[in-house]
Amino acid sequence: MPKKNYIYCLESVPDVETPGSSPILKGLETLATQYGITNVYKTCDSIEGFEEGISTLLYEDRHFKEYAVIYLVFEGRSNELKIDNYYYSFEEIAEFFEGRLQDKIVHFANTLQLDLDEETFQYFLDVTGAKAVSGYANTAPVLSTVLDNLYFSLSQEYDDVVEITETLFEKQYALCNALGFRMYY
Repeated sequence: MPKKNYIYCLESVPDVETPGSSPILKGLETLATQYGITNVYKTCDSIEGFEEGISTLLYEDRHFKEYAVIYLVFEGRSNELKIDNYYYSFEEIAEFFEGRLQDKIVHFANTLQLDLDEETFQYFLDVTGAKAVSGYANTAPVLSTVLDNLYFSLSQEYDDVVEITETLFEKQYALCNALGFRMYY
């Protein structure tokens, strides 16, 4: 029986004080009810909120070792994350996680186009210690939550990122292709 792993989701929102219903939250609820995967959802609206969300995960969450996936839902451009109307490079984001993501997959929703060159993704993996970084290269008018949920459920079954990716493409080739799914490891 495969071990259960947690998923930590950090989503950028315009204002954390304004209540709202995120479609990502609905997807995470489905993930919990349909696949039985425990997840934690946080929001941020500033770089300080991003740092706080990451610090809480890294230093205060007693289940941190059990997280398989760090799921980041941020808008962006040219492989830069947009936080509070400022763009942060992958190198800058890597430094927030420096050396603390051993055996973790960092996954980006399709709100950010992810098409990294070898130097950038290798730097990210080397600095963070992550097992892999994944996301989508193509823009789409719908959120990637359906494919994300399948991907997360496969990460519970398989430890090998190549096996996860191959199985994902076997099950949802058209959707993977349309969204431009990418896995860097």
